[in-house]
Amino acid sequence: MNTKPSLEIKSDINFLKKALSLFHEQYDSNLVYRQFCDHLKIKKADVKTIKDIPFLPIEFFKTHEVKKGKFSPQVTFLSSGTTGQKQSKHHVRDLSIYIDSFTKTFTEFYGPVEDYVILGLLPSYLEREGSSLIYMVDHFIKKSEFSESGFYLDDLEQLSKTLKKLDQSGHKILLIGVSFALLDLIEKESFELRNTIIMETGGMKGRRKEMIREELHKILAKGFGVNRIHSEYGMTELLSQAYSKGHSRFECPSHMKILIRDTEDPLTYLEHGKTGGINVIDLANVDSCPFIATQDLGKQINSKEFEILGRFDQSDIRGCNLLVL
Repeated sequence: MNTKPSLEIKSDINFLKKALSLFHEQYDSNLVYRQFCDHLKIKKADVKTIKDIPFLPIEFFKTHEVKKGKFSPQVTFLSSGTTGQKQSKHHVRDLSIYIDSFTKTFTEFYGPVEDYVILGLLPSYLEREGSSLIYMVDHFIKKSEFSESGFYLDDLEQLSKTLKKLDQSGHKILLIGVSFALLDLIEKESFELRNTIIMETGGMKGRRKEMIREELHKILAKGFGVNRIHSEYGMTELLSQAYSKGHSRFECPSHMKILIRDTEDPLTYLEHGKTGGINVIDLANVDSCPFIATQDLGKQINSKEFEILGRFDQSDIRGCNLLVL
């Protein structure tokens, strides 16, 4: 019988117990994950701490059906992918788990979403089907108590007028946008915003030259007339997000944790301040896999904060033979 996970985490010990319990469930009921553990010659009894848990390479979501047990998904989220590239597929048994996770997380960082005017500038995501980000932002828009909340696709002129008018009204506003679209907006208009959070979700999606986050944020902060740019760190294969309130320093909600792995030895972990691959534990991911080795590079700053520094080149990914299961 499937039950919804409790995302209320009271302590590190509480997190460890839940993570180890989920590992046992995955080992017993997720065929792909079990095969991965067997390939690494890791038995259930070998795993006693978080760092003992094997992290499934995120590429498996492109090549395998990653599911705990058998179920018909309520929705299947798809990654964007470039032409000719396989898309990741995240089969979600129960959408209410995702809703609980992103609602709890947003409230933890920003307060009730109902208090915000939500403006979505996510053209590259709106132009395709199956985006988990669009699902989340659409839910926020519907929950918002302001009629002005909504998505903007190509009408940057109307968005500019709406944004300036709303900002002057004193309402709390969240403009969440993909990087290239936010840059398009400030090239058309200049702003001096006082009551608006600008949140980028990353990615030029082939529309512009890639730039480091520090440079991007400097340009966006100047263009919008704000002191800092916020960021959201999420992905198709997860049901939880981390947020940055500025200075590119991200924090996880209480039910999510990251570890930094050695790029040369993916089963070894690095101390704070060292750059490596980002592993994510997402306790909401009960029906796919809660333990994901991403292709992102980053470093842990302290016990709470981490930075995203880029992505692996294909040539940098170690252990690719582990994908052949």
